[in-house]
Amino acid sequence: MPKVIFVQGGGLGLDQEKCVRRLFDAARVPVEFEVHVAGRAALEQGRSALPPETFDAIRACGIALKTKLLQPKGVGMPTLHGSSSIPTNFNVAFRRALGLFASVRPVHNLAGIPSRFTGVDFLLVREITEDLYTASEHEIVPGVVQSFKIVTEAACMRFFKLTFELARKYGRKTVHCIHKANILKMADGLFLDCFRRVAQDFPDVTAKDLIVDNTCNQLVSRPQQFEVMCAGNMYGDLLSDLGAGLVGGVSTTAAINVGHGVKTYEAVYGASHEAVPPDTANPLPLILPAVELLKDIGETDAANRIRGAVEAVLTSGQVRTRDLGGSATTTAFTDAILAKM
Repeated sequence: MPKVIFVQGGGLGLDQEKCVRRLFDAARVPVEFEVHVAGRAALEQGRSALPPETFDAIRACGIALKTKLLQPKGVGMPTLHGSSSIPTNFNVAFRRALGLFASVRPVHNLAGIPSRFTGVDFLLVREITEDLYTASEHEIVPGVVQSFKIVTEAACMRFFKLTFELARKYGRKTVHCIHKANILKMADGLFLDCFRRVAQDFPDVTAKDLIVDNTCNQLVSRPQQFEVMCAGNMYGDLLSDLGAGLVGGVSTTAAINVGHGVKTYEAVYGASHEAVPPDTANPLPLILPAVELLKDIGETDAANRIRGAVEAVLTSGQVRTRDLGGSATTTAFTDAILAKM
């Protein structure tokens, strides 16, 4: 029986976990969950927010399913090592500790979720280790702040190799590299150059590039033209939310974060029970990455059964959680999915 490390961050993740467990049981998925707490859930138990044993378990197993890690109650983002200069997001720190270097976002329509476009189906692959998000910045003099955009050949080459391998794996024929090399001639110029060099090793995949502002225009005009898009950390972050908006919102997306020998399937949407009371959460943000996990471990039939049941419930429109325009509890929404299975 394959083992999956389940990382519980607390808040509505608790209700999402109950839902996913019930769906996996109904689908008779032979998966053993080993639960580890992190973020606020760990702090509330008097433990480190990012327990070392959790990372050891994930590295040994190679696969994790993760809810969003919440920050401590009543405060903003905490700081590492007591520093007051750079706030630390637990989710970002989690990815860095595992050496995860790319986030893969499948962007496609989900039956029953209203959207302005149909036929949208692309992968957005985002580099998540450098760019402006290294948070390398300082105040030169009062009122003048300098931030550094870091781009390295080594990180770009491994990132683009993964991107083209994903395109080949999923039968996608075109990869678009998103950049601003017309202005950032050195940083984005290096990014684009690495893309073109790696593309030479994948002659069966057509390599294209597109300036990021034009990309935004193209996405809200004709998103169906894209199969795989790859971008640096900041552009990828912005385009991830734009992509989610094209197909009905952030709760319709999943994130698969990839490192060497490690994958984490992650809910990108979540909140505390102060914001979302118990048993009112939408479980889709964890169901969808769980479905992607099942596909990757070869449980395709179970993945299709769960996704098909979810779409059947959404299409009927009778049972929806509050954020989807209904009034159903998490339990009722789960019950409806199970009935369709």
